[in-house]
This record gives sequence, C-alpha cells and structure tokens, in this order.
Amino acid sequence: MSDRTVEHTAPAEAGGHGGGGHGGGTTAILAALAANLGIAAAKFVAFLITGASSMLAESIHSVADSGNQGLLLLGGRTSRRRATAEHPFGFGRDRYLYGFLVAVVLFSVGGLFAIYEGVHKVRESGEVESQLVAIIVLLVAIALESFSLRTAVRETNAVRPPGQSYWQFIRHARAPELPVVLLEDTAALTGLVLALAGVGLSAATGNGVYDGLGTIAIGLLLVAVAVVLAIETKSLLIGESATPDAQRRIVAALTEGGDVASVIHMRTQHLGPEELLVAAKIEVHHDDTAAAVARAIDEAEARVRAAVPIARVIYLEPDLRRPGTVESPTGGPAPAG
Repeated sequence: MSDRTVEHTAPAEAGGHGGGGHGGGTTAILAALAANLGIAAAKFVAFLITGASSMLAESIHSVADSGNQGLLLLGGRTSRRRATAEHPFGFGRDRYLYGFLVAVVLFSVGGLFAIYEGVHKVRESGEVESQLVAIIVLLVAIALESFSLRTAVRETNAVRPPGQSYWQFIRHARAPELPVVLLEDTAALTGLVLALAGVGLSAATGNGVYDGLGTIAIGLLLVAVAVVLAIETKSLLIGESATPDAQRRIVAALTEGGDVASVIHMRTQHLGPEELLVAAKIEVHHDDTAAAVARAIDEAEARVRAAVPIARVIYLEPDLRRPGTVESPTGGPAPAG
C-alpha cells in the first residue's frame, strides 16, 4: 500500500522540550544579553584602570557572551522561515546550528584568549594597580550575573520535567537556548569568582601572578563549558529522536483506537526543537478494506497530534506483521518489507 502522509503545524509543546513554550527561552536570552553588555563595559573600564589581566579576560568573556546571545536570537529568527522546495522540512535546525556556533565562539574567543592572557601575565608577574576598583566592579558584575542566572533558572524551571536535574535537562533538552544560557551564566558567575580571587590575592600579596593564575582558570573553565556545549549541540544538529516519554505517548496514541493492531517499528527525529518527524509502520487487521485502512490512518494521525502536538510531519505505512517480527517499535533494525 502507498504511504499516507500529513504535514500539520501544531502549537509547540512546552513540557520537556527545553523552552518550547517560551520562545526558546527568549526572556532568559534577553536578560543575559542586557547583563553581559553592561558587565563587559564595566570590566573593560576596570581593566584600563587596573591593568589586571583577569579583568581583560572577563571583559572579553562578556563580549563573547553578548555575541553568543545575539547568535541565539538570530537562530530563533531564521528558524521561523517557511519551508521551501529545497528545504521541505523547514529551517528549524538553524537554532541548533547557531547553538553550535556559540560553543565555537566561547572556546576560541573566550577560553583560548583567557588562557593566553593568563600565561602572559604569569610570565610578567606585573603588579595589579587600583585593586579596589577591580574588586568593586567584580562585585557589581557578580550581582548582575546572578540576576541573569536567576532568570535563566526560572525559565528553565517552567519547562523542566519534575524530578529532572539541571544537568539532565542540559543533556536531554531538544531546544538549545536555555541549556546554552544556563551553562554560560554559570560559567560567567564562576569566572567572576575566580577573577575576584585572583585580584584579591594579588592585592593581598602584591604579586600579580595570582591574577594570571585566576585568568588561566577562567580560560580552562570556558574551554570545558564550550566542549560540553559543542558535544550537546552537535548531537542535536545531526538529528535526535523524540524523548522516550514522547515516543511512548506516540505508540500509545497509534494503538489506543483499536483500528491499529500494533506498531511494527517507528522512527522519530526532531526537525527543530518544536517540530517532530514521525515515521511508523503500523499493523492493520488482515480483513480491513482499503477504506477502513485509510480511515484508521487518519484517526491514528489525529490521536498522535493530540498526544504530542510537536509531531507535525507524520508518515504512516500500513502493513501486516510477519511471523518472527518481535522488535521494539522504537528501536532495532527495520524489518524487511
């Protein structure tokens, strides 16, 4: 029998998809952007006054973070373009691409520059001037960054499944924005504490090497965060399946009407954070007429869209179950035929 397909635009599902119902965490992105622009300016002024390398590293870090938030906003905008003949599934993965670019920027502009500047400072061991100015700026930056992180945590809690840790959320979210902002803000706050420790120790001892060591620590932290982001967004960019919970709901929806005997096998893939492709081979009853099969497929599609609204593109192929086909509906090699 020929495949029957349906393409349907459904409202985004908020729960368990990392910000789907909140515009990809736009509020958190804007809060982080505003905070980082102000912090970057203050840090750079403090660097000009004090000459502290940790202040320069932190100012470059904040500039990179501001650019990263701009990339996330741009990705959210371009991902909303309409599908074309050349890109029939749309541009939802633009959000994954720009999330990956964030990791590259954070690694190169933030992490590697900070390590280079820290090594240079350790070799020179120059004295940090006007340490009080640097400490005041860092304390103000910590307060602003805490506000940004608080906003990101609040946005995350609105979509994070109950019982799921923040690390699990970062690992399993299908939308990249909130995990990126969470990691960036956490790294920024930790980096500020490291910078404060470096400048404080330099002020207490009169030895600028502590400022350099703090700068190197900031760079290593940023590199580590960038690697985590790169790994996670690369997985999304290649294409990840629906969450296990969504897969269970899809299988249940396909079979709950009684018109579909079972799901022989199924494949899912995110075309974007709020757009899911579902392809399944379903077992129909042996004596069903063509009209009954067509009606069963239409009803099954409707149930799937009701259970998982982000399932916007659905391909269902009716078939009869062959003897010996015992695989899980959501995994294993597809059976012949």
